[in-house]
Amino acid sequence: MCSLIDFCDIFTHMVNPFKIIRKDKNSGARIGKLVTSHGEVRTPIFMPVGTQATVKTLSPEELINIGAEIILCNAYHLTLRPGTKIIKEAGGLHEFMHWDAPILTDSGGYQIFSLSDLRKITDEGAEFQSHIDGKRIFLTPEESIRIQNDLGADIIMNLDECIQYPCEHDYAEIAMQRTCRWAERCKSAHANRRQLLFPVIQGGMHKDLRERCANELVKEGFPGYAIGGLSVGEERSLMYEIAQHTLRFIPECRVRYLMGVGDPRDLLECIGLGIDMFDCVMPTRNARNGTVFTRRGKLIVKNAKHIRNYGPIEAECGCYACRNYSLAYIRHLFNTREILGLRLTSIHNLYFLTELIKDARKAISENRFLDFKKAFLEQYVWKLVL
Repeated sequence: MCSLIDFCDIFTHMVNPFKIIRKDKNSGARIGKLVTSHGEVRTPIFMPVGTQATVKTLSPEELINIGAEIILCNAYHLTLRPGTKIIKEAGGLHEFMHWDAPILTDSGGYQIFSLSDLRKITDEGAEFQSHIDGKRIFLTPEESIRIQNDLGADIIMNLDECIQYPCEHDYAEIAMQRTCRWAERCKSAHANRRQLLFPVIQGGMHKDLRERCANELVKEGFPGYAIGGLSVGEERSLMYEIAQHTLRFIPECRVRYLMGVGDPRDLLECIGLGIDMFDCVMPTRNARNGTVFTRRGKLIVKNAKHIRNYGPIEAECGCYACRNYSLAYIRHLFNTREILGLRLTSIHNLYFLTELIKDARKAISENRFLDFKKAFLEQYVWKLVL
């Protein structure tokens, strides 16, 4: 049984666990602190994705050395394998995966969206086939919350309906209304008050629906809000426009999370709008395919011209890979299919983003974020293959 002090701390964090530390005077960028049951998270922040309770190829100790403060795991995948019962018996997700820092779990809404040929969505929930064995699964908002309560993540997400792009207004409205109703049911089912519950604002690319969805969810008084349904194929400028519009209806004092975004350009643009949290599989997926970030753009490590490049991926980088290995050696690892190559490029990409975010926080604290963003974007050419 928790003490009165413990209870008060939990209640305070549930009401508003987020504190704004500093705002940039010339943009919407801000520095904040998010308090969770497993520690504080400095924002803006990028969350590496550990879908199966692991960030592919990397150990928790390596993630800590990179500077990761919070990671994302996926409730849908962990429900299928090994099952929430196993993880709960192990002491929860933190114990199971040997990670003592904050964890956010995705509800499975995006995975349901990606299984469009295998699922049927009604107001009651989503029925779909497992991508592993074809087993029929029926996921309700209540079951999604029960699963995440059992996993024990610090931040859990409401079940939502993510729609395809483009999507007609009529269906986008149906999905938006369903997402709002599911949010109410998720909140009612939420049993573990040490976990922060965030809803997902949907509405496609329709500004009126984004406004209505945000207003409905804000009425419920959640401790933070996610913007979902972006980075699903729309033009970059449209993503920024819809994100900026949606932010107008989220209280400034609440933490704001843009789901599925991890391109360096997008991170800086959206930090400038006032987004606090990000996640994406792209940095580590690209790394495993041999593509790494540099300040001048992307670099393909397998290119033949790197065969005698005995310098690091990037001379200015302080990551473990760049401090100890040459690009020629990493190219050799990829060409011989050695796992170490995937590990080194994954370390580099996550370190790159972590340092980029850290530099952005410093720039915000000194009221020079726009100059920092401009300088970075002027030299970062994504289409350039070094």
